[in-house]
Amino acid sequence: LVGVMHPATAADRAPTPGLDRLDELVARARDAGLPVAVRVDGNPERLTAGIDLAAFRVIQEALTNTIKHAGAAQADVTIRYEPEAVELEVADDGHGAGMELPGGHGLVGMRERVSLYGGVLQAGRRRGGGFAVHARLPTRAPVPGAALSSTIPTVPA
Repeated sequence: LVGVMHPATAADRAPTPGLDRLDELVARARDAGLPVAVRVDGNPERLTAGIDLAAFRVIQEALTNTIKHAGAAQADVTIRYEPEAVELEVADDGHGAGMELPGGHGLVGMRERVSLYGGVLQAGRRRGGGFAVHARLPTRAPVPGAALSSTIPTVPA
């Protein structure tokens, strides 16, 4: 009944993106003029919905930043499936600022998303030029928010 009263848009009905939709994401980056090479190491395993979405969003944001800011000629996406984690790397050969621009939240958002699942994100300039984003997400995720609570300093009362 609620669905009839408030029809959903196509976006509302779309499945939550995950690494199974990486080909579509890469195709959009290529359509925007960025050549992208993809490499997958290890045996792809089924990830929890949250980790799968986080992995997809990290790659999506990193490619978006490359298109917007790097002036890159090429980007490389690597996904490594390990027994206890999935590692992601998006590296480019551009000359972009390599830092968060005023009003931007891309790197902060990626770091928060990865941290939520007990992972680690590193981003910075590469030796020889370009920029890289590297994320490691445990595939045996802790309780969401557990990693964040340990990083909040306590203030004496």
